[in-house]
Amino acid sequence: MIKKLKKNKEIIAWSLYDFANQPFTTLIVTFIFSAFFTESLAENNQVGTSLWSLGISITAIFVALTSPFLGALADSGGYRKIFLIISTYLCIVSTVCLYFFEPNQNFNILGLDFDVAIIALIVFVIANIGFEFGTVFCNSYLSDLANNKNMGKISGYAWGLGFVGGLISLGVSLVFFDPSNVSNIRLINLLVAAWFFLFSIPTFVFLKDVKPNKGLHKYFKQSFDSIISSFRNVREHKKIVRFLIARLFYNDALITIFAFGGIYAAGTLQFSFNEILILGIVLNISACIGSFLFGHLEDKIGVKKMLMITLWTLLFSTLLAFLAPFLTNFNHLITPKTLFWIAGVFIGLMQGPNQAGSRSLMARLTPEDKKNEFFGFYAFSGKATAFLGPLFFGLLTSAFGTQQAGLVIIVVFFLVGILIFKPLLLND
Repeated sequence: MIKKLKKNKEIIAWSLYDFANQPFTTLIVTFIFSAFFTESLAENNQVGTSLWSLGISITAIFVALTSPFLGALADSGGYRKIFLIISTYLCIVSTVCLYFFEPNQNFNILGLDFDVAIIALIVFVIANIGFEFGTVFCNSYLSDLANNKNMGKISGYAWGLGFVGGLISLGVSLVFFDPSNVSNIRLINLLVAAWFFLFSIPTFVFLKDVKPNKGLHKYFKQSFDSIISSFRNVREHKKIVRFLIARLFYNDALITIFAFGGIYAAGTLQFSFNEILILGIVLNISACIGSFLFGHLEDKIGVKKMLMITLWTLLFSTLLAFLAPFLTNFNHLITPKTLFWIAGVFIGLMQGPNQAGSRSLMARLTPEDKKNEFFGFYAFSGKATAFLGPLFFGLLTSAFGTQQAGLVIIVVFFLVGILIFKPLLLND
């Protein structure tokens, strides 16, 4: 009985980390700081969009290149909590630093002048890397806390808490901070940092590490050997290869949407910061509804058909967001903003089912005796090209002088993903 209570306490403490870190993704990466950066810190929103895409891309490339080392550190057991704490506080301290950046600042470092946007972007990248590293180390505890029978349940519980954390932080920001005031927008950075600091404490206190049973260098070698083995084995399974290639494209499209959704709303459709906060709340609620509804739909029509529905809807929604600025008011009811709201709701409805369905399909396609090995490759492949969408979004925005050009790459990525994925549906 006591052992069970201790285990439950650890599970709750582990799940709270998702609750603690989600406001960083919601308020910093997706909705508020990203829009503040492009609209207020950068020279203009085109330059800001290009710089933001560079920051997101650098983070993705760095995390992808270091993921084998992170995996080795995570596998070593006894080192996890130390690195989890270091990663978390790297993110927290860097997020606090974001508060001090104001429009029209200039910095002189070693005799060289730097615009505020450059320095702020560097600090954001450091914070984002700390966030990503912390997620890797925290996720590695799941196998210690769960077994094959309850792993999905526990993981889902943590994901649900993360969703709640993002939703509450959006609500707090909307109620207590006036986003029309620059100082209040900057204060949201402190809210995120304080939230992360406070709610991560139970994770650090109650999670237990196992003692490492071999040297750290052996875990590095083991990690690389595992990746090589997974790559060799996965090539023997054509359906899995096709699915993973398709996922590379549509997953990059999703990553780009959430990296630039708030930026596009502010820069192209002139959303106020208050409207962006409300948009974030609506998207989170619709994501919750979509995950529930499509979970039942998947059981009835099959995971492959369900994924095709999400992909076509995401493609249509992105096209709607692209076309919205071109459309004029229709009886003062259908405005460009209205169309973007519709697109945003459908994107929110589809994001959860798409991610959950992709994971479910991978589990169905993977041989029973290679699940751990292939899912490691699945996770690695999701990081390996995550920089492409944000990078192209920034390049196209810069080349054509409009964020709508950047949105084209999301449409292309969804379409390519669908075309690669469709034969898998027809053949199975």
